[in-house]
Amino acid sequence: MTVLVTGAAGFIGLHTCQRLLARGEQVLGIDSLNDYYDPTLKRDRLALLEGSPGFRFQQLDVANRSGLEALFSQHQIDRIVHLAAQAGVRYSITHPHAYGEANLTGFLNVLECARQAKVRHLVYASSSSVYGGNEKMPFSEADAVDHPVSLYAATKKANEVMAHTYSHLYRVPTTGLRFFTVYGPWGRPDMAYFSFTKAILEGKPIQVFNEGRMKRDFTYIDDIVDGVVATLDRPAEPDTSFDGLKPHPGRSRAPYRVFNIGNQDPVQLGEFIATIEAALGRDAIKQMLPMQPGDVVATYADVSALKAWTGVSPKTSLREGIGKFAAWYRGYYGA
Repeated sequence: MTVLVTGAAGFIGLHTCQRLLARGEQVLGIDSLNDYYDPTLKRDRLALLEGSPGFRFQQLDVANRSGLEALFSQHQIDRIVHLAAQAGVRYSITHPHAYGEANLTGFLNVLECARQAKVRHLVYASSSSVYGGNEKMPFSEADAVDHPVSLYAATKKANEVMAHTYSHLYRVPTTGLRFFTVYGPWGRPDMAYFSFTKAILEGKPIQVFNEGRMKRDFTYIDDIVDGVVATLDRPAEPDTSFDGLKPHPGRSRAPYRVFNIGNQDPVQLGEFIATIEAALGRDAIKQMLPMQPGDVVATYADVSALKAWTGVSPKTSLREGIGKFAAWYRGYYGA
């Protein structure tokens, strides 16, 4: 039986595939290999996987309905880890249609194929961005998420609602994972820690939004993958205590769950930059800028529900995680 990993050439996709392969799973990876960021990095990630026994890859966009249906007709897919998406908050402001195609149409195609194939479990990537304008900290799955502040966040909220519909109508077990600012080796170049590292090593200024007063729950990639794999192993189940008069947003009478995966330790941007400077042995040239459209001031994950469900909780400190990323960056780019 095969685990389908969409977005296999992506940052989280690479590490998830590696973990699944290491424990003997048969993994079928797909990715569109688009040029949102340097496709060379995506191909180099794939090169790490393609020699592994049990791994197969097909270049395919999840928005390609006929292509995805053909894939499912050719392979016996047992479980799905759906990570393919158009990422990025700021990019969604200037390229909205990319999010409709990848995150809405693409997710609908995955749901339909999962229904037809009667998969045992669909785990999919949501985002801490769904909390939008919420100010109560830490963010909990019990909180309403009805005020997104970017189109990206709105599409991730839509994914959760769509998944619930399929869990309710067709009993497809679905679990959504709200990732909180993931970082680590082989990461995405559009993320702040990546662009900060590049600029610092090149002696160029870094852009510090909201004058450094942002807080983020930075979560190391290994801790994210721990959560992905642990939830994959425990399919969502109906909540027998669900109260329709006081409905819990992260549970249901359907086989549906939503969980946060974060480090549960928000760090101010200034401290984050200082940690990168220490790892690189160089000081940053800082360009202070105002808050950007679509951004939120702080993120902070309550991960108690994930821990209760899977036994998993984050364990990598920021200093350790940034140190590993900096070492990878220097090695990969020869910096």
